[in-house]
Amino acid sequence: MSDIVYFEDIQIGETHSFGPHNVSREDVVRFAAEFDPQPFHLSDKAAAQTHFGSLSASGWHTAALCMKMMVANWQQNPGIQAASLGALGIDELRWLRPVRPGDTLRGTSETVEKKASRSRPEMGIIKTRVTLFNQNDEPVFTMNPIAMVRTRPV
Repeated sequence: MSDIVYFEDIQIGETHSFGPHNVSREDVVRFAAEFDPQPFHLSDKAAAQTHFGSLSASGWHTAALCMKMMVANWQQNPGIQAASLGALGIDELRWLRPVRPGDTLRGTSETVEKKASRSRPEMGIIKTRVTLFNQNDEPVFTMNPIAMVRTRPV
């Protein structure tokens, strides 16, 4: 296993890339049917009657795909995953463009802020800026997760 990447090792401005992931029509409809059953996520005909114009993935599906790709990247870099202690939340989540069946998504994250926890010395808090892009390099989704990261033992 790789060395653990502790809070102290993380630098403001450091970036990571993750993905790609191909979005299938079947996955768009399956996710929507279970978690966001709005007509424009379920049917080409219904979507054609909206500003979307054609079937689009639920924004929550896009968020879940982002998490899936980030975790897959962490699993390829065990030192990063070993330091993860979960998250406190997300700031400024935005859906910028519809994600369509056939799109290929990829993502980037940049560490934008970090601070030691005052009440929990075993962890620090980092904020990242995450952006998903489609195959045309157009941003489709952004969020700023706030994560807890293990500090180096004394």
